[in-house]
Amino acid sequence: MPSPRIFGVVNLTRDSFSDGGRFLSPESAIAHALALAEDGADVVDLGPASSHPDAESVSPDEEIRRLAPVVARLKRERVPVSIDSFQPPTQRWALDAGVEYLNDVRGFGDEALYPALAGGENRLIVMHAIGAAGRAHRETTEPAGVYRRALDFLGQRARALTRAGVSADRIVVDPGMGFFLGENASSSTYVLKRLPDLKRRLGFEVLVSVSRKSFLGTLTGRPPEERGAATLAAELFAARQGADHIRTHDVRALKDALKVGEALESE
Repeated sequence: MPSPRIFGVVNLTRDSFSDGGRFLSPESAIAHALALAEDGADVVDLGPASSHPDAESVSPDEEIRRLAPVVARLKRERVPVSIDSFQPPTQRWALDAGVEYLNDVRGFGDEALYPALAGGENRLIVMHAIGAAGRAHRETTEPAGVYRRALDFLGQRARALTRAGVSADRIVVDPGMGFFLGENASSSTYVLKRLPDLKRRLGFEVLVSVSRKSFLGTLTGRPPEERGAATLAAELFAARQGADHIRTHDVRALKDALKVGEALESE
């Protein structure tokens, strides 16, 4: 089983559901990002705003203010960077900054940005969510229906981007997890079990982000800070299902688990 690329999460926020406020200062964010890279992260995913249902709104100017010193230092250290923002001004800034990935929970719905995206070289993570506001959404969903919606949404957005001139090999799709699929755990587990089908139908690399998500709390009864074991179990399952990229808070645990799995499965 090929090991997925690991995206280490750094939340530059006051109110992220699992670590809000810990990495809001540039110094703490840089230190954590470099530690994740040392632990084995292939990419560091910087989030300047939270996306949980009760998150505060953050302006593009504030997002850029939070990101600029961290991106500058990581670029100097040659650490690949992903920017997790759905706001076009932030995305344009990130393109100019030369980051390796843009990660959009709205799936790049602003067609005015497409010429700039087509002219870039970075990869685009096109995410699906049941809500359109850029935040997770409290809603009970029907698992098969939300899976069909994810397939339709991701296929439509990927086709729109390729028609605009974005090469297909730059596109990564993310079906969403946790509240992005519904507050019921069954929608997330249903989609996870169907990653091979999703990859076959869409034909793109897939990123999965289950780390500390709400559905794991529903299944285990644990708060976010105690979902490490549940997260790792779901991440290893996603890897076995063919996930090409996994976004996680605990890079070291996932890296070690993948190494052991690879050794056990080799002849």
